[in-house]
Amino acid sequence: MSLYKRPGKDTYSYDFVVRGRRFSGDTGATKKRDAKAVEDNQREIAKALMAAEAALPSDRMGFEAAALRWYHEIGQHHKNYETTLKVLDWLKTQIGGNTDLMDIDDALVARIVAKRRGERVSRRHADGKIHEGKLVSPATVNRTCTQPLREIILRARKVWKIRTGDVRWGEHLLREPQERVREASIGEEDAIMSQLERGYDDAIRFAFLNGCRRMEILGLEWSHVDFFSRRFTVTGKGGKIRTIPMSQETFDILWSIKDHHPVKVFTFVAKRTVKKEQLVRGQRYPLSESGLKSAMRRAVPAAGVVNFRFHDTRHTAATRVLRASNLRVAQKLLGHADVATTAKYAHALDDDLRAALEATANPTKIPTKDDATVAKEFKIKRNSE
Repeated sequence: MSLYKRPGKDTYSYDFVVRGRRFSGDTGATKKRDAKAVEDNQREIAKALMAAEAALPSDRMGFEAAALRWYHEIGQHHKNYETTLKVLDWLKTQIGGNTDLMDIDDALVARIVAKRRGERVSRRHADGKIHEGKLVSPATVNRTCTQPLREIILRARKVWKIRTGDVRWGEHLLREPQERVREASIGEEDAIMSQLERGYDDAIRFAFLNGCRRMEILGLEWSHVDFFSRRFTVTGKGGKIRTIPMSQETFDILWSIKDHHPVKVFTFVAKRTVKKEQLVRGQRYPLSESGLKSAMRRAVPAAGVVNFRFHDTRHTAATRVLRASNLRVAQKLLGHADVATTAKYAHALDDDLRAALEATANPTKIPTKDDATVAKEFKIKRNSE
């Protein structure tokens, strides 16, 4: 059976073989008829891929065939695989599906990077029309153009043993501005907390304490909370799971709201009945992403705090943990695979070092022993040896 449901999944997966190569993935469909349509489409793509590969020598490949093969091996397993497909389609339009990988060189890569860099962010406004905004950022150019193309070319050369053009990728990756680290002072945190409504205050305080991302908080369920061992488990970027021990305050917050909802941890009380949103006044419902964003957008300016976003609660928690411990502990809290990612919080250690250096610059403020006392202590030590 080429269509089936994996344990614990509501959607159908496909698994079939074309010319000896296996193709598998998630259809994203909960109905078998819809899943069959997705599978049929994937079969056609697979046949086209195999035909394109057969038309070239074993060590040569066109870009479309390479992109399709990379997608089936790597891209379809991305969390945002639909975005990955759009990126590959854009690259195919710019490069040409039949372009031999041997012909993709520095000049071609530079041209498509420049093309992507000149595009603007498009957003659909409340009026239903699509408006173009600011130019895409260097990070977006890298993520949606240069890096995926680099991954395809390198996999073709190293894994599939395909001949490729010589590209100096370091010359094409744009410099990305370092992510800012905005830490809230105790006073700022207290001011923000005072402006939050019940339900939202628990979630925001939890964020300040544990450095969890917004979606990690919204996705937290009681089945992931262990009061006995005082730990909770969150699912982060890329489906990565990490377990965090509870501080006493975190324990107290979670214990106080444990009876609010049977599944979700963080909830709010509906102020009024809204039939369109299926809300009933006085009943509790799980916090939503839009609701949490709106709560912060209202609370921060009302508290008189400037330049502070929800994600800065994560920065705040990380910086405080780092001051009390070290980079490895902060890395474990945040779930970073590489400690270099955590190093952006090293300014906290710099502050401690700076304070120590200020003390050495003012020796009169540091208690010292006179020469006679030092000599006496040295003599006593020598006699005791």
